[in-house]
Amino acid sequence: MGELYEIKEKEERLILVGVAINDGDDTKESLDELEELAKTAGAVTVAKVIQNRESVHPGTYIGKGKIEEVREMLLDLEATGVVCDDELSPAQLKNLEDSLQAKVMDRTILILDIFAQHATTKEGKIQVELAQLKYRSTRLIGMRNSMSRLGGGIGTRGPGEKKLEVDRRLIRDRISQLNRELAEVKHYRATARELRSKGPIPIVAIVGYTNAGKSTLLNHLTSAGVLEENKLFATLDPTTRNLSLPSGQQLLLTDTVGFIRKLPHHLIEAFRSTLEEAKFADIILHVVDSSNPSAYKQMHVVYETLSNLGVKDKTIITAFNKQDLVETELIIKDFKADKTVKISAKENQGLDELQEILEEILRDRKILVERVFSYNDAGKIQIIRKYGQLLEEEYQAEGIYIKAYLPKDVYYSL
Repeated sequence: MGELYEIKEKEERLILVGVAINDGDDTKESLDELEELAKTAGAVTVAKVIQNRESVHPGTYIGKGKIEEVREMLLDLEATGVVCDDELSPAQLKNLEDSLQAKVMDRTILILDIFAQHATTKEGKIQVELAQLKYRSTRLIGMRNSMSRLGGGIGTRGPGEKKLEVDRRLIRDRISQLNRELAEVKHYRATARELRSKGPIPIVAIVGYTNAGKSTLLNHLTSAGVLEENKLFATLDPTTRNLSLPSGQQLLLTDTVGFIRKLPHHLIEAFRSTLEEAKFADIILHVVDSSNPSAYKQMHVVYETLSNLGVKDKTIITAFNKQDLVETELIIKDFKADKTVKISAKENQGLDELQEILEEILRDRKILVERVFSYNDAGKIQIIRKYGQLLEEEYQAEGIYIKAYLPKDVYYSL
């Protein structure tokens, strides 16, 4: 009997490359984030290179001199590939690969790869494959070269890899099929959303930059059992859970996909129905990682993404999370929020205050009811308990005296 050999996938060692167009841009922070993305995808960053240019090189992303420098680094550091911090055109991808004689990827393909790892539901998988195929259909020639050279590894994982060697016609057919499947899922999501919105239970959408702690907060408030990991995009598929506030008021909390700078437009389109959960919510709960030095920039990305999705005129609560990790007394403010609160979801700090703020906002939208209900109408009191905030309940000879705050639509239906 022959020996058994354990075959390990070769570890990807990457050089990250960015272009700084002006002095004040955030290329360094963006490359740090790209390193986190690479780590999440299972790769090691061995070097980061920033070129200062007036504009990105239209043919090769970086200039000739910098290409020579990166080529030497690939050999010296035994790197297996290069990742550029922007989405490359098909020509840039091909030319850069030819010049470097190494696998070249861009930020988009890295994010797509992570999404492929983390999609668990049917909807998530369809959305990821659709985004992968749309991205790759324009880049088949360049991609084919890099895959045959190195095979496997980052940027090839997930449903998209099987499609790389088929022609564009088959890819178009597959995209059409996925679009049909996604339309069905979107219809289902829209129907479910409509039923939720017609119900008297308020909906709170949790939004925030990726890794801000949204899943941890959802878990600690509702015991949802959602994956918590210190990784970018650890959870991908949205989760809706019921939350009972201390007063007995019921809420629906919906988690959303984390936002990130330079989020690929293919993904925004594919995940639009998921991201739009925020559009149909009553309250937006914006979770911010207040221990992150780029907290303000991350908040800007979140608001920019919400604006692009058409989310406006919503009550916003900003929760400055990870207070346990804040080392300096940095005072972060959010002028777009209606209310702010400092919390540490992991340590259960500030969550009582957060729930009080939710109570307060919901109470402002309600009508105070003082009424005696006959004993025949006892069923209505169950409705008040479920959807309102019961302040007093007294059994009297002529019926049940109730003092409570009720949502307007429930009040008018009694």
